[in-house]
Amino acid sequence: MRPNILWIVTTQWRAQARAAMGDVNARTPHLDVLALAADGCDYQQATTPHPFGPFARAAMLTGVTSPENGLADYWDPLPSGARTIAHDMNERGYVTAWFGKWHLAERDRNAPLVGDAHARMIVPDTARGGFGFWEGFESGFLLNDPWLHGTRLPEPVQVSGYQSDVLGERAAAWLADREAAEAPWFAAVSLEAPHPPYAAPAAGVKPMAPEEVVLADNVPTAAAERARRELAGYYAHIEATDRAIGRLVATLPEDAIVVVTSVHGDMHGAHGLFRKGWPHEESARVPLVVRGAPGARGVNDGPVSLLDLPAMTRAWADGEAWSCARERAPISMPCVVPLADQCDRVWSGWRSATEKRVWAEGGAEWVLGED
Repeated sequence: MRPNILWIVTTQWRAQARAAMGDVNARTPHLDVLALAADGCDYQQATTPHPFGPFARAAMLTGVTSPENGLADYWDPLPSGARTIAHDMNERGYVTAWFGKWHLAERDRNAPLVGDAHARMIVPDTARGGFGFWEGFESGFLLNDPWLHGTRLPEPVQVSGYQSDVLGERAAAWLADREAAEAPWFAAVSLEAPHPPYAAPAAGVKPMAPEEVVLADNVPTAAAERARRELAGYYAHIEATDRAIGRLVATLPEDAIVVVTSVHGDMHGAHGLFRKGWPHEESARVPLVVRGAPGARGVNDGPVSLLDLPAMTRAWADGEAWSCARERAPISMPCVVPLADQCDRVWSGWRSATEKRVWAEGGAEWVLGED
């Protein structure tokens, strides 16, 4: 019998923001328990191939970097003919399902990024990446009361509750209905938290007072006030989402393989910068925790990338252990996204187990994590 496999994908959760990684602000008991389990593996140097949402999501689903996967610009949709991990798993006899944020459809460039416009738009069947069951939303950053549509919801329906809880509960109910089925399942639960707006309510989690937030040494004084204010809300959403992840995982069969990661991080004032897209650790390094996979145990410090998730998942489905074969993990920003605080240049580079090098457009060399 092939194993059941679940991806849980968050947005803007940087690798450093975990209690197990030494962050005194973070309350992440459920993710840390998964990482420390006897059958858990913590890929502590995992990176995103592109520290910006659509590019990272397309690369994660296809195993191909941007722009080769069809996304050269922030607004580009995933091509309708793109082959994803869902196609691979369908061919292996899996029931495949997607829940939550998609951010890969063709959307209105003139509509506000935050709000109902992108949250309520319909993602056509042909643009759902090959998943047999699909229930989610394009984007919109509504961390509370999300709009959902898809296989069983032909028109968008607003569901009350914290987005991470809503998606986790709906995924858990759908997966429970598969328990008696002979076919294995592969599902992805895609969450927007802990993405801004950081001041949005976080399922009753009370944010720290900004002055209580402990900043990293690389946050300069000029950026400290804003960083503390935003991080107070950020850590509240991390705690609420960690709790939602714990609830979802608790409903799964014990032998299900679970992956928890994020598409990118957030600078939060490091080096005086904010948001993502920048060639620094805070933006490019992401949590990647796996439980229950063959041969995946303990701490792994290899140059693992979200690009590897399709190959990992195919190997596990075939009853095989996966090991990192790459010497370098490519990381790049394919284009400049003209939004506030985002990276202002195109760059490309790579990361290995011993070196982190990035070349910006024009030949200037940056080193990830250093000024």
